[in-house]
Formats: sequence, C-alpha cells, structure tokens
Amino acid sequence: MSEFWSACLNRFEQELPAQQFNTWIKSLQLVSEETGPTHFRLVAPNRFVMQWVRERYLAQIEALGQDFFSSPVNINLAVADAAPDLPAVTPGIEPERSPTPTATKPFTTGDPEYEKTRLNAEFTFDTLVTGRANDLARAAAQQVALNPGVSYNPLFIYGGVGLGKTHLIHAIGNSIYGANPELEIRYVHAEDYFSDVVRAFQQNTRDAFKHYYRSLDLLLIDDIQFFNRKDRTQEEFFYAFNALIEAKKQIIITCDTYPKDVQGLEERLVSRFDWGLTVAIEPPELEMRIAILKKKAEAERISISDEVSFLIAKNLRSNVRELEGALNRVVAYARFHGREINLEVAKEALRDIIGATNRQISLELVQKTVSDFYKIKVADMYSQKRTRAIARPRQIAMWLTRELTTHSLPEIGEAFGGRDHTTVMHACRTIIDLRGKDTRLNNDLHILMQTIKG
Repeated sequence: MSEFWSACLNRFEQELPAQQFNTWIKSLQLVSEETGPTHFRLVAPNRFVMQWVRERYLAQIEALGQDFFSSPVNINLAVADAAPDLPAVTPGIEPERSPTPTATKPFTTGDPEYEKTRLNAEFTFDTLVTGRANDLARAAAQQVALNPGVSYNPLFIYGGVGLGKTHLIHAIGNSIYGANPELEIRYVHAEDYFSDVVRAFQQNTRDAFKHYYRSLDLLLIDDIQFFNRKDRTQEEFFYAFNALIEAKKQIIITCDTYPKDVQGLEERLVSRFDWGLTVAIEPPELEMRIAILKKKAEAERISISDEVSFLIAKNLRSNVRELEGALNRVVAYARFHGREINLEVAKEALRDIIGATNRQISLELVQKTVSDFYKIKVADMYSQKRTRAIARPRQIAMWLTRELTTHSLPEIGEAFGGRDHTTVMHACRTIIDLRGKDTRLNNDLHILMQTIKG
C-alpha cells in the first residue's frame, strides 16, 4: 500500500503545480481497509478538501490503483475529524452557556484568505459551461450576482449530483465578492453547518454562532437535503434565514431535489424557500457534455480529439463529475502505458464503464419506468392513441431514450410503434421546449432519470 501511495504522490507532484499539489494531495493519507487487499480509505484534513479530491482527483487515483494492482481498487473518502452527532436538547431548555462566549467564526482552518469566504476561486461564470440544461439557472444566478438581496431572494437551485450546483453558487459568491470585497460572505456545506451547530452547543458558544451567521451579507448553503431530520439544525437555520431575509441579505440554497420533495424538512422551512425563485439544473445534453469535456481538457492542457470527446460524452450522461472522472481515467491510462490519447486508448480505459452503461439502461426499461410513473400501460407506448394522457408520456419516454441510451432515432421510432424518426425528433424538441416553461415537468423528468439510472 505504501509503495502504491508513494507512486501516486510522485505522479501528482510531477503533473500538478506545487501549490495545487501541496493544497489538495500532500495532506491526504491512505489507510488500508479490512474488507480487502485493494480496499482503502483516503483521509482528508477537512470536508472541503475531501469534496475537491472527490470531484477532481479520485477517478485518477482509482485508475492509478487499477494499473498498480492489476485489478480494480475501492477507495472511500473520509474526513480526519468527523463531527459527532448533535446531542439531544429538550425544547425550550438551552445548554448552560459561558458568561462571555468568544465571538469567533466557527469551523476554522487556519487559512485567513480562504477562511474569509470559503469560496473556490476557480468556480466562476467564465469557467461554467452553459447549455439548455442550466441556462435558466445561470441567468438567475447572474441576476442575483448583480443585485444581491434584491433579485430572487432566496435563490433555490436543485438538481442531481454532479450537475454543477456547487460551481454555480461559488460563481455567484466570487462575482459578488469581486465587486464588493468588504461584504461578509460565507459558503458552507449543510453538513458543515450542522457541525457548527454541534460545536456551538458543545463549546457553549451559541450566541457567537448566531451572531456570525445572522450578520452575513451573503450566505451560500450547499446540499440542504442533509438537514434531513436534524431538528435543532433546522431550527437554528430557520431563525438565521428569517434574520437575513428581513435585513435584505442574500441567501442561496442548493438541493438534490425539488424543495417540496425533500424528506425530513420542516414545513415552515419549505414554505420559505418559495419566497424567492426555484430553478432546476438538468443533466447536460450531448452537445453540452462534449463542450464540458473540451473545456476541462483545455484547462488541464490536454489534447483530445472530437472522437474521444464524443465517446466519453455518449456513454456518460448523468453528470459533470462523472464526465471529468472519465476524462481523468483516460489521461491516466494513456500516461501509464506511454500512449497517445486516441479513440482506441479511450475505449480500453473506459471498457468497464461503457459495458456497464450499455447493460444497465435499455429502451424497454425506459418505457416501463415512464408507464409506471404516469400509470398507463406499456402497450400505450407503441399504440396509435393520441390522447394527451398517452401522447405526453410517450414523448417523454422518447426523449429519455434519446438521452440515456445509444439507440438511433430510427431505432427509437421503431420501438414506439414503427414511428418515423422525424416523429422522435419532434417529441424530443417538444420536451426540451417544455422543460424551460413547466416546473412540474422538470421535476418529473428529474425523478424519472434518477429512477432509470438507479
């Protein structure tokens, strides 16, 4: 294990600038797991580093491990000092407080420049690839960045894992901070907010905690679904939310699903999310996925052909994180074997992913899932019925098949009752147009895609 990790460190040290290597890689520790010889736990010093490594480097580390051990490796990410669960507190009874709580910012890391906002400077509007999947969310985000506390407060952004929600809210924060560096801005993941609440009770610094969060000019809170069933955390956030809104301070929230569908959130919180604007980020379409890969390769000074980009984009459809991970895997594979990045190398590097994608999602699965969701018969999918209750689910199923499988337009048309490929094109265009207008349809598509992909 130590030899493998040393090889990884040497590789990253050669490939990354010294600052990036020291910040993201050098602080990591690799620990063996008892579950198997190729099962490891990668320990990060804090949650932000863990998240960054997961998004940018984990796929490459796994690829390096597969080549080193000649078999797939399993790497779990963990934080060195995880926060304990929140102790039970009787409603109306607060823990004993110290007479003079220290008014310090919770959850500090020791880096003053980063600690001021916790914003990732690399996540900007310029580095965000825009397409139909996120154009509305980006437009709303830019409006908020121009008029914080005035336009769309709160701004609630929802979408599946790895679709760019975190990038977008960091972009808002960086834009506002760049124009107004004197403002108090804080990006915080929901789990870190929970940890801050725990710490405030354990250290008797609740007053300092409340003062800090309620004095912010901009609060960006990521993945609020992690507030699920954390009653005390929800209560603290409820009062902080009210205080900030009343003071006309901007709040931006992300979640993995539509706010009314989040399990375990208090109704009073959900209702307040409706005060502003709720926008969705959808899985990127093929053209957008190719553009994301091209931009990522350009940023990393990697040369990839259109054929390689198309191969990756066609087989990884769910989110940006998987796309970047696949690209890293191809790059690592090519470097380990001393070969140029071409279509053949990409197929070899991604053979497991391509095989799994083709096995998991079938045209029949899409038809059955959509039929069950809208409570119609599967036979209606390829019947000649044109009632709205049948036609709209059929169009949705055609669009999902186009997005999630490798079937051509004629093949899709044939599977839906021998229809012409132009009918399939019309159905796909109809659903794409409706996504930008119909919030309910957007939510249905999100649920269906998550269900189909398992």
